[in-house]
Formats: sequence, structure tokens, C-alpha cells
Amino acid sequence: MHDLYQELIIDHGTHPRRFGPLPEHTHHERGHNPLCGDDLTLYLKVEDGVIEKVRFEGSGCAISMASASLMAERLEGLSVDEAKKLFEKVHSLLSGTPVEGLGKIEALSGVCKYPMRVKCATLSWHALMGALEQSSEATEK
Repeated sequence: MHDLYQELIIDHGTHPRRFGPLPEHTHHERGHNPLCGDDLTLYLKVEDGVIEKVRFEGSGCAISMASASLMAERLEGLSVDEAKKLFEKVHSLLSGTPVEGLGKIEALSGVCKYPMRVKCATLSWHALMGALEQSSEATEK
């Protein structure tokens, strides 16, 4: 299972899904990790409380890009409340608490063994919360 998860992270890290601009976005947030140099901007199109489209731009390590890619795939079609609950589950997973029902996102479960890499994996998720809260400040977590 470990090898499968590693392959999934490498694939999403080198070929991120939903990468690129989203001109018709309704929400956005920048995330920056000064320790690693990861920098991304997350764009959401939210209509009637549902996340219809997700895109992100930027650069970073494989874990940061894979996490953003996996997140973007999972968010489309979720309500804002469901996205916030998903954030909590992923936060628990990356803190070392086993969580089921996350699908491909469970590939990030091993990141908790490397504390310096947790910030890479959580960057896009914190940007998500900032975007949903319509925060105007850049996310630095």
C-alpha cells in the first residue's frame, strides 16, 4: 500500500490536476510556505453554497503540489460545509490520526512521519479555508 501511495503522490506532484487559472472564480487565496518555498494561489467558483470549480497555480515540492491536486479533485461538487468538514478530516490525518473515507487523499497519511513536510501538505488546505472565509491576507502556515 505504501508503494501505491508513493506513486500517487509522485503522479499528482509531477502532473497536478486542475492546475491553471480560473478567471471566473468567486473566491481565491494565496498560500506561501517560506520554509520550503511553496507558493500557490487557489481559485474557487462557488455558486449557491456549492464548490463548482477548483483550480490552482504556483510552484512547490511534490508533496505540496500533490496535496493541492488531490484536494482540487475532491472539492468539486461539495458544499462549503462539506469542504470545511473535509479540511478537519485531512488535518486529523496529517496530524497522525487515522481517518477513513478520504479516498486518494489517504495517500498523504505518511506525511505525518516527517514534521517538516506537514506544512507542505497542509498549505493548499489552509488556503482553502482562507478562500472560504474570504480572508484578504496571504496564508502562511
